[in-house]
Amino acid sequence: MKPRIAPAVAVAVVTAFIFALLGCSETTTPGDLGTNQKILATCPTPSPTAQISIDVSGTDRMQKLPETYAAATKDLVRRTAVCGGHLSVVAFSASSTATVSLFEGELKMPGSTENSRLRHVPQATDDVMKTIEDAYATKIGSITPGGTDILAQYRLAAEGHRQLGGNRPLDLLILTDGLQNAGLVLGDRVISDTEAKTLAAGVDVPSLPGATITVAGIGKTSDQAVLATDVVNGMKAFYDAICQRTEAAKCVSVTDYTPAGG
Repeated sequence: MKPRIAPAVAVAVVTAFIFALLGCSETTTPGDLGTNQKILATCPTPSPTAQISIDVSGTDRMQKLPETYAAATKDLVRRTAVCGGHLSVVAFSASSTATVSLFEGELKMPGSTENSRLRHVPQATDDVMKTIEDAYATKIGSITPGGTDILAQYRLAAEGHRQLGGNRPLDLLILTDGLQNAGLVLGDRVISDTEAKTLAAGVDVPSLPGATITVAGIGKTSDQAVLATDVVNGMKAFYDAICQRTEAAKCVSVTDYTPAGG
């Protein structure tokens, strides 16, 4: 098992990192700018903190970041950059200790005006995505593929959120097939909505009032195995119930991620 990561708090170097990524370029199109202006209109105050947790257990591990996970990750990277928020991206498997950081930093765009800052977003998003994808390819081999503890990600997100002050809106995105087998076993059989709520009631979850929590990819394994619809529906009901117990403001548990970025 690898040592548990500590969410980075020293973010002073990250602004310089973003400036280095961007250089002096402003690569954008009128379409990008218009979409990003719409996203900006929905940004919370204070700026958000976002965590993306990517499942790399045996049933979800691939040699490079899966396209569907990459698209979902890019959407949240973009939204966080538009809103000037903090982003943490981790890969996980069997436990809270089997976790590695793929990216951590404040995504604050340079510029003296709103539009000048927004024009930096596309290039910043591409550069952060390259960092994440490169880290995925080189780092996930350091954590065991055996076992999956999806529920630990809620606790890690809560800890990271508290270390950033706890007053910034949290956007948690967990990319996983939903198959949990650390402690509580989920996905090996059909469960009803009632049983899903009963199982969720027995799980110790952190309080995340006001958060947006999305669990996406449920039922899609790396070997393309097709899980029965009733099994998948039971898992979705379970993750909805877990989210509701955290007192989150918005809960989304889906197979296919839908971008919310405009």
